[in-house]
Amino acid sequence: MARQFGEDGGAGTGALPGTEDGFRTARGEGSLGASFGSVATRVDGTFWRRFLAFLGPGYLVAVGYMDPGNWATSLAGGSEFGYTLLFAVLLSSVMAIVLQALCARFAVATGRDLAQACRDSYSRPVSFGLWILAELAIVATDLAEVIGTAIALKLLFGLPLEYGVVVTALDVFVILWLQSRGFRRVEAFVATMILVIAVCFVAQMILAQPAVAAVMSGFLPSSSIVTDERQLYLALGILGATVMPHNLYLHTGIVHTRAFGRSAPEKREAATFATMDSTIALGLALLVNASILILAASAFHASGHGTVGDLEEAHSLLAPLLGSALAPILFAVALLASGLSSTVTATLAGQIVMEGFLRLKLSLVVRRLVTRGLAILPAAGIIILYGESSANDLLVFSQVVLSLQLPFAVVPLVMMSGDAARMGALKAPRWLMGIAVAIATLIVVLNVKLVVDFVSSGL
Repeated sequence: MARQFGEDGGAGTGALPGTEDGFRTARGEGSLGASFGSVATRVDGTFWRRFLAFLGPGYLVAVGYMDPGNWATSLAGGSEFGYTLLFAVLLSSVMAIVLQALCARFAVATGRDLAQACRDSYSRPVSFGLWILAELAIVATDLAEVIGTAIALKLLFGLPLEYGVVVTALDVFVILWLQSRGFRRVEAFVATMILVIAVCFVAQMILAQPAVAAVMSGFLPSSSIVTDERQLYLALGILGATVMPHNLYLHTGIVHTRAFGRSAPEKREAATFATMDSTIALGLALLVNASILILAASAFHASGHGTVGDLEEAHSLLAPLLGSALAPILFAVALLASGLSSTVTATLAGQIVMEGFLRLKLSLVVRRLVTRGLAILPAAGIIILYGESSANDLLVFSQVVLSLQLPFAVVPLVMMSGDAARMGALKAPRWLMGIAVAIATLIVVLNVKLVVDFVSSGL
């Protein structure tokens, strides 16, 4: 039967999950308010029936790994160097899988999301600083989504970018309606958008007919990635722009939409299922990101168009190169689906961050309008002043801002995940911590290099 939690979050007992074993969450502090513990889980039935109750949050996480901000680097990498940089896509996905697995384990073990845990663990000034950085990361993420969605609207309907940027503010009503229908509806919407993206790229690759042997070899490491300065730069761009700080806050929050039990076996099973969920979803994100690069390699690199990094340029070249008017439509539809789904997860991450760090609850309307306003106003202003050609520069700028914020989310997560007093029996094993520390170090180094290169280029 399904496990139904009471109003206070306890498993029908009036008790709080884990109050005696490290959980510190009061019902009023639960991540995402009314969505906290709102999805029933099963304590019996087959393994797969129990797992299905946990299936969903991973797809909200996966969206962040295929949002419009990631498209430019994959397009540039594929058009300039063919399939060589598929290894960078694979490596970044492995890094993401490990970090999101830590998020799932951390959320189940502690009963906290990352924002709440940072507020608990650090002094008020440090906690406040982390909150500001997290908010900046969410605004930067939203900026990429605003620009990506506006470009998609222009490509599909001819809507000027400055108007498309303003139209994107209306997505608040979609989010409100979805959440009013239950968190499962939010997950279903995002999963549908991911499916649309995947189908669009599969269809485009069928039209492009990439060389299978060349694609497979691209997933193997190549010495040219290190010896060629331009390849190294694009590889760093793919790695550095893939893992987003808001995703770490998001995942540790939305795991708590599941009403899992507080006993050690139940928590261990919940951690296992949550990790499976995110790993499967991120595997799908890997296929989508690889498809973007493969499309660029087979359509642009093979035909001698070696410097395609602009979304509109890529869209305009697809029809003549692939010999089908359907190809650019599929590209634009996938971009629109990416922007719409990403905006949902950015809003949820913003809610988790604000409630976790400040214990401040805002209505979704206010929260969404404030966050989107902070992204729309500069985007519309710059496009009006400098023209539509500035849109791609804004996408690049948003990724650099995210690079600056990333260490301030990754480092606390890794440190806390290795804390036995905090994690209890679910403390990450040494081998996993070793991999996580190496990944965190690599991410910090790569993102620092990206920022240094960005500044030194004078952009």
